[in-house]
Amino acid sequence: MTLSRILPIAATLLLSVHLQASSSRITYKSAKSTSSYYQMAVQVGEQINKATHGALMLTIEESQGSVQNVKEVRKRKGNYVFTTPPVLVKLAVKGKAMFAKDNPEEYQKIRSLFPIPFLTMHMVVRADSGIHSYEELAGKSLLIGKGSFGAKEAKKYIKLFGLEGKTKLINAELSGAVAALKNGQIDGFATSGSYPAPNVIEAAASTKISLLSMTDEQIKRTKRDKLIIPAGTYNGVEKDVATTTLPVGVYTTTDMDEDTAYRLTKAFWESKDNLAKQSTWWKAITIDNLSIFHTKLHKGALKYYNEIKAKIPEKLQ
Repeated sequence: MTLSRILPIAATLLLSVHLQASSSRITYKSAKSTSSYYQMAVQVGEQINKATHGALMLTIEESQGSVQNVKEVRKRKGNYVFTTPPVLVKLAVKGKAMFAKDNPEEYQKIRSLFPIPFLTMHMVVRADSGIHSYEELAGKSLLIGKGSFGAKEAKKYIKLFGLEGKTKLINAELSGAVAALKNGQIDGFATSGSYPAPNVIEAAASTKISLLSMTDEQIKRTKRDKLIIPAGTYNGVEKDVATTTLPVGVYTTTDMDEDTAYRLTKAFWESKDNLAKQSTWWKAITIDNLSIFHTKLHKGALKYYNEIKAKIPEKLQ
C-alpha cells in the first residue's frame, strides 16, 4: 500500500478515535416502557443527541418507578441521570419513609438539572360502568399497576375517600389495563403520567371512557396540587377534569463533570421548542419551574442558568 493511500486512512481512524473520545455517554433512567415518561425520555435523548451533534449520547433505561431511580444512586457511577418527583429526593437525603433503611449520606451527591412535565393522576373508567364520581367506585374493580407512583397514589385516594375494602384494587401491570377495560374485566384503571397520557389515548380509541373529576375538598385532602385536564384532550371526554399533579425533575450526581452537566442542560433547553412540536406536554415547562427543586443544582447546570441570567432560587445555588 502506498503512503498516499495510508495517510487518508490513518487520518480517518484518528478522527474516529477523537470523536469517540469527545463523546460523553449518559445513562438516562426513566420509567416503564409503556408510560409517557419513557416516551419523553426517548424524545429528550433524540433531541439532545441532535443538538450536540452526537457529543452527548443518551442510553434510555426502563425503570420500575421513581423510588428505584433514586435508590440506584447508591451503586451508579459516572453519568447517571434519572427522573423522579423532588419530594422523593427530599425524603432520600433525610433517610425517611421508603429510604429509612438506607444511609442518607449516599444520597447527598444528588444534584438537580431541569424540570420535565409533571405527573398527572388519571382515574379512567368505562363510560358504561355507571361510575361518575370517586364515591361510585364502591363495589367496582380498579387496576392500579405495580409499584408505580400512580399505584401508591390510587391506594392513598381510595383510603382517603372512605373506599378502603369497598373497591377491589388489582395489582397488575398497567400494560394490560387497556385490554382489560375493553373486555370488561375491570371497571377502571388508575395511571399517572403527563397528559395526554399514551395509555389513556389508547383506551379512549378502543372503547368509550370517562375520567373521574375531583372536588376541591378532595384535592385538598390529597395534599397535591390541582390540575385541569381540558375537555377534548381525550376522545369522548367532553368536560374539564379536575385532578392532582406532582412535579417531576431530572437529576444527576456529583460524579458527572461540570462540562457534561452544562452541555446536557443547555442542549435540553435549546431543544425545548422542538420537543413541544412533538408533544404538547412540553409546552408547559419553563425556567420558572426550577422552583420545584429542593436539591442544589449541579454546578454545570447552574453555570448555564447564570449564563442566560435565569432567576435561580437561593436554595438551589
